[in-house]
Amino acid sequence: MINQYLGRYIVEKQTSFALWVSLISNLLLTTLKIIFGFIFHSQVLIADGVHNAGDVVAVITAYISTKIARQPADEDHPYGHGKAEVIASGWVGIILGLSAIVIAYQSILSLFHPASEVHMITFIVALFSVLLKQSLYIYCIRVGKRTNSKSLIATAYDHLADVYASIAAMLGIGLALIGVQQDLEILKYGDPISGIIVSILVFKLAVHIGSESTHILMEKNLEEERIEEYIQTVSTIPEVCRVDRLRAREHGHYIVMDIRVSIPATLSIQQGHDISKKIKQTIMNQDESVQEVLVHLNPFYEK
Repeated sequence: MINQYLGRYIVEKQTSFALWVSLISNLLLTTLKIIFGFIFHSQVLIADGVHNAGDVVAVITAYISTKIARQPADEDHPYGHGKAEVIASGWVGIILGLSAIVIAYQSILSLFHPASEVHMITFIVALFSVLLKQSLYIYCIRVGKRTNSKSLIATAYDHLADVYASIAAMLGIGLALIGVQQDLEILKYGDPISGIIVSILVFKLAVHIGSESTHILMEKNLEEERIEEYIQTVSTIPEVCRVDRLRAREHGHYIVMDIRVSIPATLSIQQGHDISKKIKQTIMNQDESVQEVLVHLNPFYEK
């Protein structure tokens, strides 16, 4: 029991630290991009800064949801609070989608105005963003998968969207710089054109995160392959004559399962109780992410 609580404490601390690192980084990038974007009239840098401002809200939401999700089950929430992280993940998807719309709108407007003058400093800021965000993505996705934190994984994908956005910004600013040097009018609009490309990439990622959260909230069954693995595991228990049905769904960072099995009808209630405990323990030993297993026993009669 002590090891279990210690493990949960370590997981919570790792997740919280990763979210704090993400929050501070997003605040830094938001400030840099918006300030330098306005100073040097870079639409794509301003749009990317607005996107990072949305990330700040998303990370705060993820941090709060993680705290709620790690609370133990209570009378009002007997299955725990795990779906708080899924809700936060959905909000991240919504924020990303809105950010994509803002980026696209601002970039399209810029195409109908004279091309703004570009500066090397904006290119350096975009490059710094790529390097920082790629590091954050690698860090958060590793911690998120290790702790099975849906909100942290969503935050990691948010960082990945920023990598795409910043790469597109770099390319756009770089093309605009070449356009100024070579006096090529079309390349001078590389900044807003790259902003449109950024919006498409970000919106696509928003749809992916949003759909995944929706599936969990709608209690979609796990993949058929995983269900079959659980069935095979239960079937190895000698007293189990048949697995009649097995359903399993994600409940945030853990899995909730219910299973119906047939056992010999001649067994006593005490024996049936012991078999239920064995089934539950066998499944949870196989997969630590399974935290709740409801076993229903059916009588099996030899034909």
